[in-house]
Amino acid sequence: MRSVIAYILLAAIMLPTLSPWGTIAYFKLNREYIAKVLCENRKRPELHCDGKCYLAKKLKQQKEKQDKETSEKVHNIPVIQLFTPQPYSYNFEPGTTEFREPVRFFHQLLFYSAPISKLLRPPRRSNS
Repeated sequence: MRSVIAYILLAAIMLPTLSPWGTIAYFKLNREYIAKVLCENRKRPELHCDGKCYLAKKLKQQKEKQDKETSEKVHNIPVIQLFTPQPYSYNFEPGTTEFREPVRFFHQLLFYSAPISKLLRPPRRSNS
């Protein structure tokens, strides 16, 4: 069941990408009908258009429609304002800093000796 849903979603996502291929497939399957009935240059056989003008017109219409939908989506995206102007002004000029209490630092360095004599011993040899 999950794989069926996954395939349906995949097809729905890829449909706009495959749309021009569908138009081309329709043109290839119905080439004779398009050349005889729908072609703009059917009365001028010396051009050997054979319905290519109709295909070009349909592909251009699809491209314009897709561009229009994309631009509408872009224009309808809500804008999130990350920075807002604040009425406060900050003064970063150097000045004197006064502390209410005197600052006291205390640092104690203790002597530490690692147990080197236990760590750096050579391994014992076994007499076997």
